[in-house]
Amino acid sequence: MANKEQFIEKVQTSYNPKGAFIYLGAGILNGEILAEAKVNLALKMMNRHGLIAGATGTGKTRTLQLIAEQLSDAAVPVFMLDVKGDLSGLAVPGVTNQALLDRGNAVGIPFEPASFPVELYSLSGNKGIPMRITIDDFGPVLLGRILELNETQTGVLAAMFKYAQDHQMPLIDFADAKKLLTYLSDGPGSEEIKNDYGKISSASSGTILRKIVALEQQGLAHIFGEKEFDINDLFQKIDGKGIISLLNISDVQDQPVLYSTFLLSLLAQLFKNMPEVGDLDKPKLVFFFDEAHLLFNGASKAFLTQVDQIIRLIRSKGIGVFFCTQSPTDVPESVLAQLGNRVQHALRAFTPNDAENLKKTVRTYPKSDFYEIDQVLTSLGTGQALITVLNDKGIPTEVVATHLVPARAIMGPADDATVNQIINQSDLKAKYQERQENRSAAEMIDEKMQVVQQEEERAAAEKEAAKNDRPTSRRQTPLEAAQRTATTTLAREGVKLLGKLATGLLNAFLKKK
Repeated sequence: MANKEQFIEKVQTSYNPKGAFIYLGAGILNGEILAEAKVNLALKMMNRHGLIAGATGTGKTRTLQLIAEQLSDAAVPVFMLDVKGDLSGLAVPGVTNQALLDRGNAVGIPFEPASFPVELYSLSGNKGIPMRITIDDFGPVLLGRILELNETQTGVLAAMFKYAQDHQMPLIDFADAKKLLTYLSDGPGSEEIKNDYGKISSASSGTILRKIVALEQQGLAHIFGEKEFDINDLFQKIDGKGIISLLNISDVQDQPVLYSTFLLSLLAQLFKNMPEVGDLDKPKLVFFFDEAHLLFNGASKAFLTQVDQIIRLIRSKGIGVFFCTQSPTDVPESVLAQLGNRVQHALRAFTPNDAENLKKTVRTYPKSDFYEIDQVLTSLGTGQALITVLNDKGIPTEVVATHLVPARAIMGPADDATVNQIINQSDLKAKYQERQENRSAAEMIDEKMQVVQQEEERAAAEKEAAKNDRPTSRRQTPLEAAQRTATTTLAREGVKLLGKLATGLLNAFLKKK
């Protein structure tokens, strides 16, 4: 049996950051919770990203909540996906009960209820402040992802985007995309793009248009438009606490590709627009990507390449990304390799596939002197996790089975009155509630088509005028033809007669001589 003192000393040495940190919980050894074995995560290492994984019902969402609460206390803004709508309770202090008191005492921190500043967003606009994005900022790869296009069709989108960029045509919403695509495939623009961008076949454009219409029929077109969400609004602070921004997708849960790709588009904007800051004492923003497996299911190579690039480079912008999913195998290896902080809740091995995933997960952990990793992973209770993070020097810490600290806000949804109050009192409601309709590609194409139509009408008018200005027809009637023939015949016979008279007179004159 491992020595308790050795375990505590090892944990204290391994999880002893020099700067600010968040407290995750206390180590567990042989079923005993040891409050002295504190498991801490350095704030300066949270931009090295992380993974929160575990089977359904093991407490992943509450782990997200307790980390978000402590980040907010440290003045670090947080963005989270609220899948079921039950994270709005962060705005309401928790209700003290014996279980929470016991958990707090077990980890060495008495439970104290607290609330946190929250902004509520929604893709539909029904359950929060509307979040919109333009087609331009979404880009061809992400748009191809939500439309479920193949590589050839995504390439058509890329050509369309390039044309729009070169001709300064803003692509704001689906109306712009449909109008421009039709113009370039079947309209006057088809000849215009042939040499520089390549011809767009009617078959490809038709498929893309049908898929756009299908999304519109599902009522999802409204996420594209203006006023576009300003990513700087994610960095707010109130009374010294970082804002926790929640995107409620409970009413669009049946569109996982849409909302997961939308989240990636936000990350892409952060990556594109935020300045390089290097390694800070604490992150500027931590982005929690719940239900992460939905992002990668069936994704194209180009899409996965974009994800990999964003995660690899965004940490230099001071932004940390934590993926939350059921199994580490849900995340591609190229992305998983970049997640330095790991919080692994219990895994189940009910099926052969579960057993295989368990083996793969075990192999991703360093060897422990205190645990059999496979046994620990299948025996953790709710609110417990196997943890390893990066220390101040970027070195993985000792693997520790951890009893997590309790969340201090309500672990569930706020009531409707509180939700409405949060939305109505937000300064951002007036900023984003109403859509804006600005001049964009659709209007510019209409203007082009009007010019083309006017030119065609002018050409037709000129052709008609030229036709009317021609001399009248000289075609003869039968009578005129007979008269002309007779005149010609008489003239010809007259010439002959005159010739004969002249010859006769000449001969007579010569005979007299």
